Amino acid sequence: MAEAKDARKKRKEPFPGAYYLAGAITIALMLLFLALGASLPPGVAGFLVAFVLGLTVSPKYVPFFLVAGVFSAVMGFLGREPQVAWGGVALALSQLLVKRFVKD
Repeated sequence: MAEAKDARKKRKEPFPGAYYLAGAITIALMLLFLALGASLPPGVAGFLVAFVLGLTVSPKYVPFFLVAGVFSAVMGFLGREPQVAWGGVALALSQLLVKRFVKD
């Protein structure tokens, strides 16, 4: 009986060190986006970062992020902030793709 409880509580990695590898990949991607965002024009950087991050959203949260993207786009264009404006457009587009192609 105790063995069954231990088996349920123990997390199984796909392979040894998988979580460390995933953490290293995540940090490398964050540094890549930081470098890209700093070297590109504001509108392009905002679009790229928001689009890629928007693709990682769970399908059950799509409506909320879609509203946030539209709000950011409107406020960014009204305030003449290209990074916010194009980031909002990209976030809204990525949410439409997630809603269309990702199954919950």
